[in-house]
Amino acid sequence: MEPLASVSFVTTGGPRTAGWQQQLRVDYVVNKVMQTHRGQSEDVVKQAIQDQLRSFGVVPNGRQVSQYATVISQLPLLPPAD
Repeated sequence: MEPLASVSFVTTGGPRTAGWQQQLRVDYVVNKVMQTHRGQSEDVVKQAIQDQLRSFGVVPNGRQVSQYATVISQLPLLPPAD
């Protein structure tokens, strides 16, 4: 039998905290929803965030989603692109 290659958990970019990939996914979804759902009702925004987070494999945190939805629903609509 050949010896197994050693396994190292050291990352080249420095140490990262647990859950950093999940936070990147949350940030991406919130930014995407912010562009498409601003000014809509809080319930619609909340549902859009939850649906898109689940499609990325992230279990949404209800309190965090509610906070994002409140802010996004209060944003003014974007002017139409020419």
